[in-house]
Formats: sequence, C-alpha cells, structure tokens
Amino acid sequence: MNDPFMARAIELSIENVQSGRGGPFGAVIVRSGQIVAEGANQVTSLNDPTAHAEILAIRQACAKLGVFELKDCELYTSCEPCPMCLGAIYWARLLRLYFANTAEDAANIGFDDSFIYTELPLPHLKRRIPAVQIMRDEALAGFRAWADKADKIRY
Repeated sequence: MNDPFMARAIELSIENVQSGRGGPFGAVIVRSGQIVAEGANQVTSLNDPTAHAEILAIRQACAKLGVFELKDCELYTSCEPCPMCLGAIYWARLLRLYFANTAEDAANIGFDDSFIYTELPLPHLKRRIPAVQIMRDEALAGFRAWADKADKIRY
C-alpha cells in the first residue's frame, strides 16, 4: 500500500539525514485529508532532547489550528514513536497513529528507547535517574487551587 502521507513522513526523514539537521525521523499530521503540520527530528540542531519529529509536528499543528487537542487529526510517522512521543500523542488525543519502521528497527541503528519501559515499573529510587519526592504538602496547594477554580479549562 502506498500512502501519500506516510510517503511524506518518510521523505522528511530522509531529507533530514541528508541536510544534517537531525536523525532519520519524520512526521506529518493530517486533518480532513490535508497535511496541517510536519516535523523532522531536530534534537542535535536545536540542542533540544524533546525535538522529536512527532513532538514538533504536534506543536505546529496545535499552534496552526489554535487548539490543544487534535481529536480530528491523524499522525503519520516514519518510525514507531518513543515513549515521550507516544505520551504526547495520547495527550494530544489524536484520532489515529500510523507508523512505518518499528522500535526494533530504530534500536538496530542506535536509537534504542527500550530501557525507558524497563525503568517505569521500578521503585523511584531504584531507577537509573533516582526520583526523590520532596515538599508534597506544600505542592498540594497548587492542586487545591486547581480543584477550587470554577472557570478552569479541563484537558
């Protein structure tokens, strides 16, 4: 099956490598049969570890459409999303996700994020980057303020 949106995501991934801007990852967001946003990995060119193709495309689509949810959009990405991107896809509430390369394909060329999945079930202090909880009682004030706010925009 030759899909034009996936073909564009793959094209972005190849162009990105050839341009030297970043890794071999491209993504497009489609609404009603039209591309509304595109992204290509720019982690090294922007010095931003969150500048993955999917994240950049989601940010661009939300800005362009003036929304924080992409409920009527689909994402096409050249590779199965990493845990960070997958989280963003769920938070953006995209309608559907299409991917080409697998996480295993990415791991075979040095982009292995499987360790993150093995870290998640570990106790906070046993993780590679220990997580230490402090000042919970003080921080709950922010949550109480949110709970009490009558005019909040739920997301």
